Amino acid sequence: MKKLILSLTSAAVIAGLSACSDVKQTADQASAEKSMVSDVETAVKTDNVLTAAFSGPYGGVPAFDKMSLADLKPALEESMAINLKEIDAIANNSEPPTFENTIVAMERSGSQLTRVFRYYGIWSSNKSSDEFRKIQREMAPKLSAFNSKIIQNDALFARVKAVYESDEMSKLTPEEQRITWLTYNSFARNGATLNAEDKKRYAEINQRLAQLHTSFGNNVLADEEGYVLYITKDQLSGLPESFISAAASAATQRGQEGKYAITNTRSSMDPFLTYSDERALREKVWNTYYSRGDNADENDNNEIIKEILKLRHERVNLLGYENYAQWRLEDRMAKTPDNAMDLMNKVWPAAIARVKQEVADMQALAEKEGANIKIEPWDYRYYAEKVRKAKYDLDSDEVKQYLQLDKLREAMFYVAGRLFNFDFAPVDEGSVPVFHEDVKVWEVTDKTTGEHIGLWYLDPFSRPGKRSGAWATTYRSHTTFDGKKTVLSSNNSNFVKGAEGQPTLISWDDAETYFHEFGHALHFLSATVKYPTSHSGVRDYTEFQSQLLERWLTTDEVINQYLVHHETGEPIPADLVAKIKTAATFNEGFKTTEYMASAIMDLLYHTTDPSQIDPDSFEREQLEKLGMPSEVVMRHRTTHFGHIFSGEGYSSGYYGYMWAEVLTSDAAEAFAEAEGGFYDQEMADKLVKHLFSVRNAVDPGEAYRAFRGRDADVKALMRDRGFPVTDL
Repeated sequence: MKKLILSLTSAAVIAGLSACSDVKQTADQASAEKSMVSDVETAVKTDNVLTAAFSGPYGGVPAFDKMSLADLKPALEESMAINLKEIDAIANNSEPPTFENTIVAMERSGSQLTRVFRYYGIWSSNKSSDEFRKIQREMAPKLSAFNSKIIQNDALFARVKAVYESDEMSKLTPEEQRITWLTYNSFARNGATLNAEDKKRYAEINQRLAQLHTSFGNNVLADEEGYVLYITKDQLSGLPESFISAAASAATQRGQEGKYAITNTRSSMDPFLTYSDERALREKVWNTYYSRGDNADENDNNEIIKEILKLRHERVNLLGYENYAQWRLEDRMAKTPDNAMDLMNKVWPAAIARVKQEVADMQALAEKEGANIKIEPWDYRYYAEKVRKAKYDLDSDEVKQYLQLDKLREAMFYVAGRLFNFDFAPVDEGSVPVFHEDVKVWEVTDKTTGEHIGLWYLDPFSRPGKRSGAWATTYRSHTTFDGKKTVLSSNNSNFVKGAEGQPTLISWDDAETYFHEFGHALHFLSATVKYPTSHSGVRDYTEFQSQLLERWLTTDEVINQYLVHHETGEPIPADLVAKIKTAATFNEGFKTTEYMASAIMDLLYHTTDPSQIDPDSFEREQLEKLGMPSEVVMRHRTTHFGHIFSGEGYSSGYYGYMWAEVLTSDAAEAFAEAEGGFYDQEMADKLVKHLFSVRNAVDPGEAYRAFRGRDADVKALMRDRGFPVTDL
């Protein structure tokens, strides 16, 4: 899952993490503190729609139909000013610091800025433009300076520290203690304890990093938008009809009627490399995709990466850490870079050994066909598909005919109904504003009580201005500390839309991703926490819930009801399902190795002296040392590794997907062993109670042990991937 830029409450901007609380405040306390914040917020009033409270049905919704870029800069500047006044009011409160007048007051602050960030995130991720990017570049350092003013507010930190060290802590509930610790820790880990000179430098570094992160992401997006390959009818050999139709539609949308557009995104690149018989074109598409940000032009990211690494290193040195990864992992499940790398090292040998087997199978098939080639990276998907057909009699395109996007959405709703007791009903078109005609909205209710839970927005298709990949986010999170707020959740993908009047068909991998991102949405929707800060999670844990939901795609209930042929309506044949399950670990060497190469490189970049790093040569040299197979490339090459260089959410944390997958494999075995299998009610209740509803209100390790009764076992991951289970 990818983060919404700065989509945080004021408290979360400060904390970066979250918790919850059940402390009851008196009516006088609540009134006084709410008045303090509202008085400040009303100090500046405009007619700017971006700053206005959400209005309309369902507890209020964003006015996506009225958002204007002309309003963005003034909205951000006004809201930052208001938020700083709110923070000053908390910091300069004459009353002794308490949990209520300090921690809770911080949770309440920043509501207007939070709303503006929701719109900012839409422009950043879903509908970017040159005009927006200009504003983004201008505002990035200002937003960083704003955050630094809060973190470096000595009076505010003194109050937080006083609460954290007070006798009151022992009287708070575990959730309240956690939110206080998270708030204190975020200050201490982000420069609040530094001397004046070092604080100044720390803030300068943050401002420069904000500019660099923005430039990195915009460079990648520019390369994705700028490199579109248009091919002609005589170059379509091997491509499935569904892909041809979608490519023709994409070309028409770009003013190239009669041609076929291969866009520079994974959703277009991947199927082209899998099916196209045109090897020279496969090589061209491969090179274009994997060279994003590395073309020695105005969008090249190599120098940006160097500066990012040096500044991150300098910043954590100010805090007393040896390297960036040491600082980043301290409050995550892995705790240290060594622990994270240890997990990688346990799996890596089995992964590259499997790649050698896969390449040998492909090379033998190519020679049998008389291709007279050596398998190269642009051949891997193509010949893997041929081997899949030969070895398992499994044709990915045949499977794709049963994977309709709309039917898969219904399948996800079915799973949510069985596990979470949720019902999804489409809202009347036009009743909820959306930012693009492709976006559809559903109301989520409790199936038993009819209680309104929230809304779910879906933006499924690729288009210019939308960043690549798939992600989930929220426009409003569940809280109860200041009146109950229901959830506004969103899933976003980049599927290539089917031609007019035809269903959108997707690959099995894309179907798994669809379920994965919906898992994030269910995590948002099932929350029962109290405070805003409870919704930002521990990075090497938050992917677990979404990875786990992928497992329901292969349950009999989903397969038998929702995987139906898009033309005949016939259910997917049992023998084809059997082939899918038999081939479940096919090509696992490729998938594991391309991911792990990126995860290991992330850790190496952030544990190595940055003065010694030239990105291109460092990437090449380190992968050679690891024994990286020449036929496979990193899933995200360094120059377009947005997870770690367009922000800091996943930096030193890309390993977290595998850390979370250990939890996933172990939890899946728990369901498989249950009497009712993957729909066992007792297990489902434990899943929701311990792993979904609590968000970050409970330490992730404790939450998992409450669900499973023990820590997760890495051997479950090895079994899942079909790798040898040794004495790990």
